[in-house]
Amino acid sequence: MAICNRDTGNPHQRKFFLLSITLFFILAGVAYAVYYALALSKHEETDNAYVGGNLVTLSSQVTGNVQEIRADETQLVKAGTEMITLDPIDADLGLSQAQARLGTTVRQLRERYASVAQYDATIELKQLSLQSATDDLARRLPLAANHIISGEDIAHAQQAVKNAKASLEVALNQANAARAGVAGVGLADNPSVLAAKADFIQAWLAVRRNAILAPVSGYIAKRSVQVGSHVTPGTPLMAIVPLDQLWVDANFKESELRNIRVGQPANVEADMYGGKVTYHGKVLGLSAGTGSAFSLLPAQNATGNWIKVVQRVPVRISLDAKELAQHPLRIGLSTVVTVDTHRQDGTMLGAPMPAGALYSTQALNQPVQEAESAAKAIIVKNLTR
Repeated sequence: MAICNRDTGNPHQRKFFLLSITLFFILAGVAYAVYYALALSKHEETDNAYVGGNLVTLSSQVTGNVQEIRADETQLVKAGTEMITLDPIDADLGLSQAQARLGTTVRQLRERYASVAQYDATIELKQLSLQSATDDLARRLPLAANHIISGEDIAHAQQAVKNAKASLEVALNQANAARAGVAGVGLADNPSVLAAKADFIQAWLAVRRNAILAPVSGYIAKRSVQVGSHVTPGTPLMAIVPLDQLWVDANFKESELRNIRVGQPANVEADMYGGKVTYHGKVLGLSAGTGSAFSLLPAQNATGNWIKVVQRVPVRISLDAKELAQHPLRIGLSTVVTVDTHRQDGTMLGAPMPAGALYSTQALNQPVQEAESAAKAIIVKNLTR
């Protein structure tokens, strides 16, 4: 009988156990549904995301031959550091020629300014000659009326007056032409002097630009220049990556973009560190087109065998500078990005352009005042000697 009682109790226990399991799964499903509705549905995640950053190309501003290379790949450089030195001979010769041209221009203009006074003196002389010829004619006319002198003498006197007037007219025209080149400006402010001065400053800058400086602080990612190479302005010499100016381009599917807004927080995990390190950023903006739209060979869908492919749109995610300093990243690394879409108060496009400069450098500034002072000294020297 005891065995029979145990047999009749087992079905109830099994039924209770099965009901408990069923209820547990139902509650777990409801809990997951609530969690998905409240949390998981408010997040968009993609592993198609890569680290991006500025790739600053170092190039020369003048033509020359490479004499020294002072940095190589993987090395850290600071903004303003001399990276490459060009052979200075050509630039030094150009500066000497510009200096000579400036001095010659000043001396030539000194002659032109001095000639104005000379023409004024010539005008006074011609005026005296005209007055003398006029007076001589006036004295001869009464004598001719009394037949004391011949008509030929009167004709000669009249011709002398005409010649004096013509000479005076020529002198006046020459004086006006001389004044036209110098009127209204001093010698130091004459356009010819200013043009020669600008050439001198340009040559002075070319000498200083033989030293090619790093425009930003960062790591050298690629060096293409070699010692002895002949470089021209714009030739890529090195690539510098400022690793404190990185971001992540996350390529979300077009169906995942409906809830993404500018300013939403985002978590980034890099494959380099795995789940041990999480970067905290925010959405900076969404690209104006899909990745395929900006490719060299855009897709041509106007064909009979067209197959729809889900497109992806790059979404730029900012990174915290302090977190980057603690755990450095490299351009091109793979990441996993999760965007929290709870907030919907941002725009779906991008932030407007800032009022100030987004990127800038002071490393390329030149002390032009020194060149101005040197040019002024040359002008003064050739004015007083």
